[in-house]
Amino acid sequence: MSEWVNWGAPQARPSRYDVLFEPVKIGPVTARNRFYQVPHCNGMGYRDPTALAHMRGVKAEGGWAVVCTEQVEFHYTSEITPFIELRLWDDRDIPALSRMVDKIHEGGALAGIELAYNGMNGSNLYSREVPMGPAHLPVATFTYDPVQARRMDATDIKNIRKWHLAAVNRAKRAGFDLIYVYAAHSLGFLHHFLSRRYNQRTDEYGGGIENRIRLLREITEETKAAVGDTCAVPIRISVDELMGEGGLYKEEVEDMIGLMADLPDLWDVTLAGWENDSRTSRFAEEGAQEPFIVGVKRLTSKPVVGVGRYTSVDRMVSLVNKGILDMIGAARPSIADPFLPKKIEEGRFDDIRECIGCNICVSGDFTMSPIRCTQNPTMAEEWRKGWHPEKVRKAKSDKPVLIVGGGPAGLEAAQTLGKRGYAVTLAEAGTELGGRVLQEARLPGLSAWTRVADYRKLQLNQLANVETYFDSRLTAEDVLAFGIPRIAIATGSTWRNDGVGHLHTMPLPIAEGAQVLCPSDVMAGRLPAGKRVIVWDDDHYYMGGVMAELMAEKGYETIYATPASEASTWTRNTMEQHFIQKRLLEKGVTVKSFTALDAIGAGEATLSCTFTGRQERIEADAVVLVTARLPNEGLFLDLVARQAEWADAGIESVTAIGDALAPATIAHATYAGRRYAEELDGEPLAEGALPFKREITELLPID
Repeated sequence: MSEWVNWGAPQARPSRYDVLFEPVKIGPVTARNRFYQVPHCNGMGYRDPTALAHMRGVKAEGGWAVVCTEQVEFHYTSEITPFIELRLWDDRDIPALSRMVDKIHEGGALAGIELAYNGMNGSNLYSREVPMGPAHLPVATFTYDPVQARRMDATDIKNIRKWHLAAVNRAKRAGFDLIYVYAAHSLGFLHHFLSRRYNQRTDEYGGGIENRIRLLREITEETKAAVGDTCAVPIRISVDELMGEGGLYKEEVEDMIGLMADLPDLWDVTLAGWENDSRTSRFAEEGAQEPFIVGVKRLTSKPVVGVGRYTSVDRMVSLVNKGILDMIGAARPSIADPFLPKKIEEGRFDDIRECIGCNICVSGDFTMSPIRCTQNPTMAEEWRKGWHPEKVRKAKSDKPVLIVGGGPAGLEAAQTLGKRGYAVTLAEAGTELGGRVLQEARLPGLSAWTRVADYRKLQLNQLANVETYFDSRLTAEDVLAFGIPRIAIATGSTWRNDGVGHLHTMPLPIAEGAQVLCPSDVMAGRLPAGKRVIVWDDDHYYMGGVMAELMAEKGYETIYATPASEASTWTRNTMEQHFIQKRLLEKGVTVKSFTALDAIGAGEATLSCTFTGRQERIEADAVVLVTARLPNEGLFLDLVARQAEWADAGIESVTAIGDALAPATIAHATYAGRRYAEELDGEPLAEGALPFKREITELLPID
């Protein structure tokens, strides 16, 4: 008998969705349906090849017809350290890529590879080679690196064509079915040759459109000749840089596509840069790219794939029926739910984990760490921990579980334990499930975040072995009286109102009568009295910017102050910092960077420069402190203090999880809930053993 529980039974699928499951011919290969996982980064790359292979393989198992890699560097003269992508520098890289191909094929999907040469987008910090591009220009990194790319000459162009062709042949040997020619996102040399703002050449590779696409055409022709009738060759191109005629723009790129209409086997159309193509839900609705990709289909007879953070099945069908796209591309929705296609195919719409567009997945790439997902806590843990997004190990005992708190950690633990077969009691102090997710979803731009609670509530509704009780603010006495053996405390956290955060580790001086609020107060419906508000952000993720935006929308004269260099600085990792700062400025918020909050008085605050210490007093009716949070650990500590009574009460374990243990992101909370549920009744780790698998670098012989 299998130790696994497969969740979800097929339902009747409306016939209008059948079009999504038609096969699509892509050159010499055929995709089994219209679901296409476009290339996306993941923070694992060459460091974690087996974990990466399993992650892609699970998507193939979940029904995606095409599953692609991330950027794959094809030559050592262009690498993008510190980011961790895949590499295909020489034959030694083939086995790791072949392992991924095998896992993708095992799931019944086609495997695609995105060969990349970042050129002037990377400083070559590892190889220390001089970057190359179409012009003498500074490298276009995110860190203003003091390195310039040199202008490629005729020999350089000849070499890069040769290197690309060698990589194509290696990719073919690795078993890939689609081999990309990558010219998108302002992240590689081909995009740089296409765009006037980078390509200032006067030779046959610069000037008019025909010349600027010359290298793209040559490399595409060489790639197709090399793969013959064994592999498809897509071109990935950005149809607009959103810079007007100062960069690539829709009409110009459509002319480029028209000149090469049927040369590739598929057109993968995007926006540039990546931050425009993958905007958070706070700044872009589902399908935000559509105005830019409408019309591409009329330019070519080849299939077209595009993205738009699509989760609406009816929207997907409409895109195909209207002739806008042939295939539904996805990166983030395929991360949130690797089984999205299979669930649609089986009519299991309530089981879909819809992407919330928070871009915590993107932060994996920017922090050079394994990808994570707020909705899907199994992401990147498929091999490392043996977790699966759609099946769980059967319960190993009949001992029930009490979960206190119905926020993201508690909900994830409850639904996973319920699926394992445990009897679960979920006690929620309030009148609805969701915890911080529901509170934050009511803030400007964050409404999509309700999906974290919605998915889990729908799952709980299908579980007869999970009972939920509302208005149940439990005491230690209550818990001891229940006699339930295993208890998870998921009571969340509360924002501090004393100023303790990154900069100040001790409470600030706050005068009697000063009006001080924190996000917990604001989300509970309390707003400042008066007209002028200072929002002090020493948290540096999204909350400070959201609080300032909300205050401005409510009509307050708002000053946003932070010791960082910019508003919500950590959101650079989710590619939305510049959108946040722009919105604050547009709403009339005064942004004061490199500013410390030293004291709060009645009707004023003392600020200072973080460099010079020079102080200034500013009139303010109220200060909203966005600093640190404290875990709501009272119940947990009370139970620990009464551990001597556990045995008589039949209690075996009490565990704090999520924000109740240590406040962090919502993604950390859902992960904590999943981990508790996965590890319950598991084999104890041997002393010194790791709780996950890792790959070790092979040591080469010492010369």
